[in-house]
Amino acid sequence: MNLQLINDRAVDLGRQALRSGTLPGRQPNQFLFVTISGAHLYGFPSHDSDIDLRGSHVLPMRELAGLKPVQETYESHGGEIEGIEVDCVTHDLAKYLGLLTKKNGYVLEQIFSPLVVHDDGRLQELRALARGAITRHVVHHYLGFFRTQEKLVLKDQAPTAKAVLYLFRVAMTGLHLLRSGEVEANLTTLNESIFKLPFIADLVARKLEGGECGRLSPLERDSLVDAARTLEAQLQPTADASALPDSVQNFDALDDFLVRLRMETLKSS
Repeated sequence: MNLQLINDRAVDLGRQALRSGTLPGRQPNQFLFVTISGAHLYGFPSHDSDIDLRGSHVLPMRELAGLKPVQETYESHGGEIEGIEVDCVTHDLAKYLGLLTKKNGYVLEQIFSPLVVHDDGRLQELRALARGAITRHVVHHYLGFFRTQEKLVLKDQAPTAKAVLYLFRVAMTGLHLLRSGEVEANLTTLNESIFKLPFIADLVARKLEGGECGRLSPLERDSLVDAARTLEAQLQPTADASALPDSVQNFDALDDFLVRLRMETLKSS
């Protein structure tokens, strides 16, 4: 199965979904950027995996100044194109940047996702700003994500390769980010280049094959969870030793970016 072809198709279908109006709900007037998250970003999509669109939009100053409620978050579920389910969630830029400054790993992964469905021309600038907003406290996002997923995996009476892969993905992404300051959410890339765990490729293959092949025995599940815990245990010590700053270093630049884009909506209204 060619994962690059799967991802290329997902990007194309995502673009079609935004352009065609097939997504339920009223879309924002101005998307800043939209990328793909989920299994496609994490390196183990199936040909029929849902397409998770995530990003940010810019509310016009005119709407913010009025009395009417504004659409701070656009959330659309249940859309479908060529038999593939497409979900889309975007936040107004003010909320989005607020999340960025509060150690939100989801936002960082969306900004740096290479699977770009829409870019109004500012994504590279936003990425540069996002790099300056990364702090060592992002560790709390990855610790929380790991522990939530761990509970789900252990509670599941029919554990799957996919569920366990999420454990390894989040631990590897968090460790790499804390060590290097670089956001890499693709499990396969991380494992092949850095972590080199011998069983990851087989787990990915079993997830992609699906069905019974994607199921794990309780014994397999427990062994893999123990291996993932070994990585998770390194997160806090790695954060403590990280060269990343203790606080956001470019808050004023983020504020200027928001104000500039907000004021531009007055010129186009």
